[in-house]
Amino acid sequence: MAENESHRGHFAGDDLLFAPEAWPALRVATAELSWLLDRGYGQKAAVKLVGDRHSLRERQRLAVLRSACGDRDLASRAARRLDPPDLRGRVVVVDGFNLLIAIEAALGGGLLVRGRDGVLRDLASVHGGYRLVADTESAVSALGEVLAAHAPSLVEVFLDRPVSNSGRVRAVMEEASGRRGWPWQVSLADSPDREILARPGCVAVTSDGPILDRCGPWVPLAEAVVKAHAPRAWIVDLGEGATSPLP
Repeated sequence: MAENESHRGHFAGDDLLFAPEAWPALRVATAELSWLLDRGYGQKAAVKLVGDRHSLRERQRLAVLRSACGDRDLASRAARRLDPPDLRGRVVVVDGFNLLIAIEAALGGGLLVRGRDGVLRDLASVHGGYRLVADTESAVSALGEVLAAHAPSLVEVFLDRPVSNSGRVRAVMEEASGRRGWPWQVSLADSPDREILARPGCVAVTSDGPILDRCGPWVPLAEAVVKAHAPRAWIVDLGEGATSPLP
């Protein structure tokens, strides 16, 4: 059972920071940051430059950073992207907390942003400490049902061993997959990223940009889960129109 009844990802002030009136500036900022990153600018300096230019608050800068993607990386990700039906009979490797937290945020009314690569990302952050919330078990069930509908041969879920409560999350996942007969293998790993990259022939599930740039085939599974189980989720599309370089 979840240890409290809180929800993931809804922050005071987000209603104002990500109101429709803010979208044009955020989309331009995403385009500009993508342009800078594509030309080798350092991430920290580029985010500051773009954020200062548009007077963005910290949460807005985080959203822009998570949504940005240079044209070269965008093309590479698109070439390796699969759709959920392509998972049939494949081995899937999942960045567990990365996906789980996004689904929890969607179920709990938190903000998700869609980046230039079309991937949904949350703005929640655990910083090494994770607590189960009211939506954790529902998120695991939603994920499992979507995966089961597309019949992969094996789902390897990797949870960050150093993150607090990773063992408890593994127990929740193992209980759900065992009860439902899902072909899951849930492991604690010092580096889920490294485990995913070590399996280039498997289908990766993560929204982590640096991993998407280095992995083999991948699938935007959060989108499918949210569409099926949180159709009214709060999504702000920062990739829309984010194609123009700096003036």
